[in-house]
Amino acid sequence: MDTLLPSIPSLLVLAVLEDGPAHGYQIVRRVEEESGGLLALKEGTLYPRLYQLERDGLIQGTWQDIASRRVKLYALTPKGTRALATQRAQWEDKAMAVNRVLFRQGGPLLEHP
Repeated sequence: MDTLLPSIPSLLVLAVLEDGPAHGYQIVRRVEEESGGLLALKEGTLYPRLYQLERDGLIQGTWQDIASRRVKLYALTPKGTRALATQRAQWEDKAMAVNRVLFRQGGPLLEHP
């Protein structure tokens, strides 16, 4: 369970960047818009996550001048694209397991020999 919630911000960032490069504010807005306002990434969560994803080689940041401002645009790397596919599959498994617990769906969560 410890890995359930910490993985969500990274997954959301990678998913947004799948559509193309974006700077931090654009990522925040896209998550809010695409979730119908139910999800929000705060700066205190987003920027450390961006730095970690960049250190891990999953995204690459480049500085650009946009509308008289210098902003860092982040883009998925090939490694990030592969990680997104893996994390999506893992999230799907976790979401199904959470739903089984919350809504008492399906059989036992773990099968014991």
